[in-house]
Amino acid sequence: MANSEIHLYVGKNQQYKTIGEALAALEALEREAPAFIHIGEGIYRERLEISRPKLTLVGEGADKTIIVYGLGAYEILEDGLKRGTFRTYSVYVDADDFTAEKLCIKNEAGFGSEVGQALAVYVDGDRSRFIDCSLCSSQDTLFMAPLPHQVFQPRGFVGPGEFKERRDTRQYYENCYIRGDVDFIFGGAMAWFEKCTIFSQKAGKEDKETEGYIAAPSTFKEHKYGFVFNQCRLVSDCKKATVYLGRPWREWGRTVYLNCEMGDHIKPEGWNDWGKDHEHFFFAEYRSFGPGANPEGRADFSHQLTDEEAKEYTVKNVLGF
Repeated sequence: MANSEIHLYVGKNQQYKTIGEALAALEALEREAPAFIHIGEGIYRERLEISRPKLTLVGEGADKTIIVYGLGAYEILEDGLKRGTFRTYSVYVDADDFTAEKLCIKNEAGFGSEVGQALAVYVDGDRSRFIDCSLCSSQDTLFMAPLPHQVFQPRGFVGPGEFKERRDTRQYYENCYIRGDVDFIFGGAMAWFEKCTIFSQKAGKEDKETEGYIAAPSTFKEHKYGFVFNQCRLVSDCKKATVYLGRPWREWGRTVYLNCEMGDHIKPEGWNDWGKDHEHFFFAEYRSFGPGANPEGRADFSHQLTDEEAKEYTVKNVLGF
């Protein structure tokens, strides 16, 4: 039957031993049919590139089905140049309507101070969903395309999206565990994080005045919404008051935290302007609570939303689906 679902199985006693083998097998099957790859318990040391639309990867739990690789931006390649941020991904999603459920994706390259940026996931697909997943690395864990229009440093965007059209993507993350240190949730997507645990890890072996930054949005000027964190828990192993909620990677970056529990690792001022024009980017909170909440003492360029303003932030308004 046309467009009927396709189900493939990966695991020790299944038809495919690796996820890569299952992805290759899908190439010969109907491309428009929704496809599901069921991944059994185990550690899959694979680097995956996903280009098929309407694909769902289903694991057996984020603590049981683990996809891991380990590339860092400082690695020198055969041409004598560094690998760079956007060629370090463990999983690259270049397709619309992708879903990942009940699995973990890791980049185990190491601390950013030692190996550079190290993406766990590079998501360049509209209507992407991650449910009950763990995404773990150090610096730059989760990149949500599009890239900014302009690069600041030569070769800064070298990778699969360097010359692609900068199209909008909408991404949804629910009940996920996301771990990193510096700018570990970043990019130009419109993204909603629902009931996620955001873990800010120590950025290295030495104690630092600033251990990290959670969000680094590069929202395009024409968009009202960027990243929205709703009912999330912000936890950490960092010292008290050493982590920023976010900073604008580009001039018009937008991030909002709604009803989020914040640990004492969050700096009292909350936000860093990264030298950008305060009239351009937009950082806001609504009813933050916990020891890291500080509504009266946040940076003066940030905002505390009113009840009416907060009502505008719904999944439907932000993502449209």
